[in-house]
Amino acid sequence: MKYRRYGRTNLRMPVFSCGGMRYQQSWSDVPWSEVKPEGQANLEATIHRAVELGINHIETARGYGSSEMQLGPVLAQFPREKLIVQTKVAPKATAKEFRETFEVSMGHLGLDHVELLSLHGINHLGHLDETLRRGGCLEVCRELQREGRVRFVGFSTHGTPDVISAAIRSDEFDYVNLHWYFVNDLNRPCLAEAAQRDMGVFIISPNDKGGKLYLELPKLRPLVAPLTPMQFNDLYCLARPEVHTLSVGAARPEDFDEHVEGLGHYERAESVVEPVERRLREEMERVHGAEWCRRWWAGLPEFSEVPGAVNLVEILRLWTYAQPFGLTEWAKFRYNMLGNADHWFPGEHVAKLDWGKLAGVVARSPFAARIPEVLREAHELYFDAPVKRLSQS
Repeated sequence: MKYRRYGRTNLRMPVFSCGGMRYQQSWSDVPWSEVKPEGQANLEATIHRAVELGINHIETARGYGSSEMQLGPVLAQFPREKLIVQTKVAPKATAKEFRETFEVSMGHLGLDHVELLSLHGINHLGHLDETLRRGGCLEVCRELQREGRVRFVGFSTHGTPDVISAAIRSDEFDYVNLHWYFVNDLNRPCLAEAAQRDMGVFIISPNDKGGKLYLELPKLRPLVAPLTPMQFNDLYCLARPEVHTLSVGAARPEDFDEHVEGLGHYERAESVVEPVERRLREEMERVHGAEWCRRWWAGLPEFSEVPGAVNLVEILRLWTYAQPFGLTEWAKFRYNMLGNADHWFPGEHVAKLDWGKLAGVVARSPFAARIPEVLREAHELYFDAPVKRLSQS
């Protein structure tokens, strides 16, 4: 395993983290009597495999159903000082509710402290206000730090770049969990802002949200050879020093193997990634044209400024990356979450668009004339049955 200094926390962070949202029994709290022995055995084997590989950052959340409860007795099998444990609690309307929810997490985990506590899902400015206002969630976090129950406080986010930047610029957080990988470059300025403040940077779901890269993907695999799609995405992220760790949402012990094998290229990640990235960019330009690839997002408003709250930026992003590389299953899943995942994946799809107002909405885009055709094509290609987030299933 390779390690990086996790920003101003000074924690020695493995470059892969063991994410806790795919190995649990249920996405809701369940009694121990409903936990299947074979499922708990798999979870235990997964955590042991992670630690064996040097992946000692174990990450979970109150919002991950039975994850914390099932994790608790497994964590007790390791020397506490060998682990970096992170849990996440969503912003709450009152400090009392936030504190009570944190206590539930700690009871399930069976720990007297966690190294990292995240405000889970600062996805819009209302969440940030709930966190930062006087008497809000952050004051509870500071109390917990003084009590020695939390060492460092950060936030996770699925928000738009303006929301992420506002949270970073508050200077109240030691680290951030955010989305950034090859198929999503929109948060790059946020990475730079976090680096300026010496914050730890944790990349959320680079394998699933980053393209469902564990699928066969016959168009993509030849382009990234000799790497696999997941290995390329790992090294693409880790070639940036401002990135410290990538989440591996392991569902079974062997889910780490392909990632760890890719670390054979770690010391020369930039030079290994460069020719692969060049091939990918060339294929994108062949399909879309160089000018589109260079600035497809320019002049586009965020969904909150579009009639019907249609998420133009997200729809065009999905189309831009899915078409050249055959990432159809990824694009379909993400597209059909629009309108069904609340603030975790906000905005609506093309069916909610007021076409009569579109020209005014995209007037500042250099591709204003092309965008209607792209939107129609995206809807035709990707619209299917509405889908929900895993936690809503």
